[in-house]
Amino acid sequence: MDDTSARERLEKMLADLDRSIGVLQGDPAAVREYSAADAGSDLTDADRAQAMLTVATTQRRAVVDALKRLDEGSYGSCVDCGKPVPEGRLEARPEAARCVQCQGRRERRR
Repeated sequence: MDDTSARERLEKMLADLDRSIGVLQGDPAAVREYSAADAGSDLTDADRAQAMLTVATTQRRAVVDALKRLDEGSYGSCVDCGKPVPEGRLEARPEAARCVQCQGRRERRR
């Protein structure tokens, strides 16, 4: 993927993530009356929203880091081994920082 296409996709992803994060954070000032059943349901909804916010924030960080790598001229190189990240991987995940092998090793360590 060329740098221009990568930048466009990453900037669109960043804008979408920022919009999603804003929606997920919502307005805590809105107060409603709850029945006991509603409160339990809202707790589940709040947990789900928090999980989605965590994922979106992590994804946003990866996109910002990819844009920095573009600016530095290191985009498309694995941050661990320095080998090229396969084109197909960058097409699927433009924010990818690692080649498939290094990403696999990283995930197995978790």
